[in-house]
Amino acid sequence: MMGTATEPFVSLTADDLAGQSAADTARAFRPVKQLVGGYAALSVATLAAIALLRHHTGIVNSAVWTRGIIVVLSSLLMLRFTARAAQGTGRAFLRLRIVSAAMVVAIVVIVALPGTFPAWMKIEQSACAVLLISVVALINRPQVRSLFAST
Repeated sequence: MMGTATEPFVSLTADDLAGQSAADTARAFRPVKQLVGGYAALSVATLAAIALLRHHTGIVNSAVWTRGIIVVLSSLLMLRFTARAAQGTGRAFLRLRIVSAAMVVAIVVIVALPGTFPAWMKIEQSACAVLLISVVALINRPQVRSLFAST
């Protein structure tokens, strides 16, 4: 029989709910961390390749250097935003949403521009776009956005 004095009464405290929310947030951000980590690794590897090929002006020009540096910096920022968002920081989540979407737009422009960037960099940027489009799709799901509804 429900409600008898012999049945234990279970009550969730605010700390219990916060702990559950933190666990949900951490779980939701696992694949995002992997994708952003892959983006950062690819970006750093690309900058290393740019440095190694710096004397080959046909495949490494000033636009490639500039783009390579910007991509590494943005990927490192995104790593930071992802880590903070996974901890439940609403501002980091907002920044991650903005930067990841902005980088996808920038990549589309880079790939579409004729002549400025060599084919190898357009291929690398396309790979980055695949990773970032996945990030954008994951972090904009209603289930993930609801984790930050009160922030």
